[in-house]
Amino acid sequence: MIQKDIQSLGLNEKEAKVYLASLELGQATVQKISAKAGIKRPTTYFIIEGLMERGLMSSYYQGKKQFFMAEMPERILDLIAKERKELELREEQFKRLLPELQSINNRNKDKPVVKYYEGKDGILTMTLEHMKSSKNQQLFNVFSRDVIEQAITPDDLIHIRKERLGNKITTKTIYTREKGDLEGVENAEMIRLPAKDFPVSCDIAFYEDKVRIASFKDRLMGVVIEDKEIAQSFRTIFELAWKWVNRDKQAK
Repeated sequence: MIQKDIQSLGLNEKEAKVYLASLELGQATVQKISAKAGIKRPTTYFIIEGLMERGLMSSYYQGKKQFFMAEMPERILDLIAKERKELELREEQFKRLLPELQSINNRNKDKPVVKYYEGKDGILTMTLEHMKSSKNQQLFNVFSRDVIEQAITPDDLIHIRKERLGNKITTKTIYTREKGDLEGVENAEMIRLPAKDFPVSCDIAFYEDKVRIASFKDRLMGVVIEDKEIAQSFRTIFELAWKWVNRDKQAK
């Protein structure tokens, strides 16, 4: 168990074995560490060199023999702190570089960018990525809640809703559902249509220049289309449908 815990701190399996063996043996030769870790001697020596470079092991000579020892476990905390600072520095450097990278990005700007996702995990990944990239935006939706509930678990739906609310995304939604209206949905304008009159088997969402389409009926798959004109066309059609439905409801 402790070996796996050590690995989670940034060491691979063999590094963790060698470090723990050395820590338990105290001062020891490479032969003893190799036998204790259950790793061949040449490999053990190579691993020790790497651990020494990271400051997790040290060595000394007694006569002609070379002995190795693991540094105190607290040293791992120092390494984690160092890696955190380096990561923060790289993040700041990238943030400064990002505008320049965006300005020279010529990703076929005259052509739509299409990403394809497959299976339940793919659809969840697509949806959550969409949520993260649409912070503080209004999301337009058309979907069948019945079809979605057959494919996606309640826990997954709760997670998606938390992501939406956490990213401060409001929605304008037209949906179908046999069980009646959805209740308690925050930051959302919603219109329910009768499923028998308007059969829908996809979840369609769009904002800014992206359109997300997930199909649930015959197989689970999804696509994200990134194109300003396509997204604008979807939004126009949605607004026409929204006005038509509201007018029809008011007439009744």
